[in-house]
Amino acid sequence: MDILKDLLDFSILDAIDIVLVALLLYYVYKLIRGTVALNIFIGIVIFYLFFLLVDTLEMRMLTKILGGFMSVGIIALIVVFQPEIRKFLLMIGSTNFGPKNGVLGRFPFLSNSVNKNSTNANTIIKACTKMSSSKTGALMVLERNNNLDFLVETGDPMAIKVTQPILESIFFKNSPLHDGAIIISNNTIKATRVILPVNNQKDIPSHFGLRHRAAIGITEKTDALALVVSEESGQISFVNNGEFVLYNNTQELIQKLEAALN
Repeated sequence: MDILKDLLDFSILDAIDIVLVALLLYYVYKLIRGTVALNIFIGIVIFYLFFLLVDTLEMRMLTKILGGFMSVGIIALIVVFQPEIRKFLLMIGSTNFGPKNGVLGRFPFLSNSVNKNSTNANTIIKACTKMSSSKTGALMVLERNNNLDFLVETGDPMAIKVTQPILESIFFKNSPLHDGAIIISNNTIKATRVILPVNNQKDIPSHFGLRHRAAIGITEKTDALALVVSEESGQISFVNNGEFVLYNNTQELIQKLEAALN
């Protein structure tokens, strides 16, 4: 009878509460999908379920020990998930309310026409391949949900459609625009000569230069993607979530880039 009464008391606020929790979980999943943080999150859930089990069975000693860990759990979560929390807050802070990149655009299940990234992965990879053959260094940052306007201010604002000749001319060694990174949003170059935050982790191989460290840094702090062409080896690196994405050939790289963009 009590269960039936609770069901009858279900209100609109309860429905809104469920929807908001679902959206929160959806965002959390997007942030940690494909990263080591997902395994850590699963471990935390298992730990919490085990705590509930020993508490239900009234195993006092284990409950007290595990309860001590739970009491400092918030601090531990902030330390462990610092990059993901930063990305989550940045995602909220960069939310727009316009029709193109607005709130509805964040939820593809609410709108089919919004949130379609029009960046041409094929054109960008062709330009990278051409620059790779001549060992021309390049660093491209591809904007997704997080607005990168705060980085545009560090460089030269632009509004140029992405084409292979344009990309090659920007990173031409004698070009005044080749130094720094470029930001691409929906197939438009938003800025050139952008200064990116550099990752200073010591576990990055020493043969990677500042371009690679900058690519790792920006993809750790935002949900952006980064492409790097090495000036020493000509190798093309694809960086997502602060990690190098492995690929076997150019076609596979294009497919992975398109999948990440959309």
